[in-house]
Amino acid sequence: MATRTAAQRREEAPSAYDAFLGDRPTDQLLGLLGDKWVGLVVSALRDGPMRYSDLGRRIAGVSQKMLTQSPRSLERDGLVTRTVTPSVPVRVDYGLTELGHSLSGPLSALKVWAETHFDRVHEARGRYDGEVAA
Repeated sequence: MATRTAAQRREEAPSAYDAFLGDRPTDQLLGLLGDKWVGLVVSALRDGPMRYSDLGRRIAGVSQKMLTQSPRSLERDGLVTRTVTPSVPVRVDYGLTELGHSLSGPLSALKVWAETHFDRVHEARGRYDGEVAA
């Protein structure tokens, strides 16, 4: 039996990839991409590979647990590479794969949008919360 590409499978059964239908392969991926640490890791690596410690300094407030888990899940999905250099101490570098670079643009745009529109969202929340409390 011939192997079909993902594009061919989507064409044959588009509803199988429709995230609006729920319980689809895309659901897990969208859940991963909605994680704030994942978005920040991908955005941080956009300009090139970084050591684990540099990545931790770049992303303020990230716990060691999340700094380990997020790149690991991205590595599993083929978005990040992890290179271990045996030394004392061990050096670990993370970088984006080609697939990761294709995602970095949209995630970086989302980060910029959030930074640009934070004040407007904060004001809207204040108005809404004031109306709901009244």
